[in-house]
Amino acid sequence: MSDLTASDRYAEGSPEPDGPRPRHRFSRRNIMIYGTLIIISLYYLLPLYVMIVTSLKGMPEIRLGNIFSAPIDITFEPWAKAWSSACTGLNCDGLSRGFWNSVQILVPSTLLSIAIASINGYALANWRFRGADLFFTILIIGAFIPYQVMIYPIVILLREMGLYGSLTGLVLVHTVFGMPILTLLFRNYFTSVPIELFKAARVDGAGFWRIYFQIMLPMSLPIFVVAMILQVTGIWNDFLFGVIYTRPENYPMTVQLNNIVNSVQGVKEYNVNMAATLLTGAVPLLVYFLSGKLFVRGIAAGAVKG
Repeated sequence: MSDLTASDRYAEGSPEPDGPRPRHRFSRRNIMIYGTLIIISLYYLLPLYVMIVTSLKGMPEIRLGNIFSAPIDITFEPWAKAWSSACTGLNCDGLSRGFWNSVQILVPSTLLSIAIASINGYALANWRFRGADLFFTILIIGAFIPYQVMIYPIVILLREMGLYGSLTGLVLVHTVFGMPILTLLFRNYFTSVPIELFKAARVDGAGFWRIYFQIMLPMSLPIFVVAMILQVTGIWNDFLFGVIYTRPENYPMTVQLNNIVNSVQGVKEYNVNMAATLLTGAVPLLVYFLSGKLFVRGIAAGAVKG
């Protein structure tokens, strides 16, 4: 009897093995899920593919009209022209000047807004003070006020401060507008941290800043990455504030890109326009790809929890 095969034992009435039944790799459910994902991926990747292949073609090849074909003779001249010699109005120095302006705007705006918002969120989550609920309500309202409503008052404010048209004024604007939503994110994240850690630190004599720097910061890398990605994407891709609050010599990269693409003088160089667009979008894409896993961890760990 011990030499019976598995099929013989099941035929004699032995119980079936525990656990879920094995799923077929090409089941109807998997086909629908992966088919939908592939279609959505193609929807978003096709324009990117067209931009890349067009930026690597010369104008004679582009005039043939087949936008989906791979380049016959690959050339990087459109990329070089978009970076250093494309005309943006009266200036013909490409995107290079706008790139460094965007860097000078992005770095201090991101650091200041994240630093202030993290302290605000930490205080609102762990240190209950008089008027905390009112302060938090004002921040929530500020996070959802349309930017367009505040454009003219901010113009007057920056003019009176002597900062209108400067990079410093634009840094201040991005810092202020970024703090409400970032404070909400940090507050929700710090609320999800076990309160026992905070109480134990208080019992050991740790104060406000010691708890923040030695306990909260080491545990908060995911939410800082979330905040960084949100700020980098929002500030780098901003066009409205850049064109309103700065002068032509201080225009960020997105405004320079608009001037290149919408230029009406001479021949429309689609390869240069595509290369300029890819150069402008490279920074936020690179940041996201390098820190995407931490971004997902930050969201899952409480970044959007109430």
